[in-house]
Amino acid sequence: MSKLNQFRHAVLACAGDCQHPRLRMASEGAYCVYYAPFDHVNAAARVVLVGITPGKTQASNALTEAARLLQAGASAEDAVKGAKRVAAFSGPLRTNLVAMLDHVGLHHRLGLRSCDALFGSGCELVQTTSVLPFPVFANGENYGGAPHPLAVGVLERQVHEHFVPLARQLSRAVFVPLGPVPTKVLETLAAEGHLDARRVLTGLPHPSGANGERIAYFLGKKGRGDLSAKMDPAKIDRAREVATRQVAALTF
Repeated sequence: MSKLNQFRHAVLACAGDCQHPRLRMASEGAYCVYYAPFDHVNAAARVVLVGITPGKTQASNALTEAARLLQAGASAEDAVKGAKRVAAFSGPLRTNLVAMLDHVGLHHRLGLRSCDALFGSGCELVQTTSVLPFPVFANGENYGGAPHPLAVGVLERQVHEHFVPLARQLSRAVFVPLGPVPTKVLETLAAEGHLDARRVLTGLPHPSGANGERIAYFLGKKGRGDLSAKMDPAKIDRAREVATRQVAALTF
């Protein structure tokens, strides 16, 4: 159940300020967790895209949209759904992610022409979330994953109190961690029995535009001989092969 009703008055009063005191959920030392309307769960989802935590821009946009919808008379459920839509992936991040998911064949398993449909006509098949579903800030700035969330008490509790129930609810979906921090969290949760490791699609390069060389090699658009010294092609090859096998074995 969404927490929007609990924070309704704060959402209406905060004017998009994602660190408004009335939105604070928990804190410990330098770390503060705030409510933003990212708690909608799409029970029909077959793909779960998992980041670290929403950033300031995402949180502010979601709060502003939720307030707008509530003021227009929307229910809390519809306001949370609408707020989630404004935070969807866009730009190069989406383009790179779609290309990699298609490359390992996920679109075929979902019956789609391309995973790009997950952000359009097939949006009912996807859930976007984070291992820390509500925005976390360190000393007032976006938390980037260091120290690791499972090494900080208040953050570990957020993972287990908010992400784990979602993971259990969507146990038939495939989880796609975006980067090494969510990957490590999902691997740990799988080892603890909260997730099926066979449904955690690890090894995909982070879809950030800054990761272009690794993505190009993953997609076969750049050869080994053209890679810079910092790349490890064997590691990328193994990750691609494992992901392709995982996807081929998926049932929904």
